[in-house]
Amino acid sequence: MKSPKVAILMGSLSDADIMAPAAKTLNEFEVSHEVRILSAHRTPAETAAYVEEAEARGIEVIIAGAGYAAHLAGAVAAHTTLPVIGVPLDSSPLKGIDALYATVQMPGGIPVATMTIGKAGAKNAALFAIQILSRKEPELVERLKKYRSAMKEAILSIEL
Repeated sequence: MKSPKVAILMGSLSDADIMAPAAKTLNEFEVSHEVRILSAHRTPAETAAYVEEAEARGIEVIIAGAGYAAHLAGAVAAHTTLPVIGVPLDSSPLKGIDALYATVQMPGGIPVATMTIGKAGAKNAALFAIQILSRKEPELVERLKKYRSAMKEAILSIEL
């Protein structure tokens, strides 16, 4: 198996269902990835160690999904210069608005690309990771073009 190019991180096992579209989309595009549960709050040292070793292992993009306080993406970004894509999860009583604010409100100098809340955000995070990787992998550009063409055709084929 190819060494993973994308890491999908989530704060807890309960986030797996919401983050599943990220892995599914990467699989559809044949992009190697790995999935880990790491918490900015409950496993901070392990999270930092994983992130600090990621680039040496071939990871090129990190997707981090978290709910509630949602500090995972920011904590990850603080330990790497790799692109970090945050996915706010709708797992709290505030339906993800708290996670959105925590993910998007990064201080200047530590960027996190932030997607929409929930499963659509997980899917878009994978597509954005693929766009990043496609700058060095032309075959991914072609797959993205086919993907978008198929979306267009699906919409245009709808008859009411």
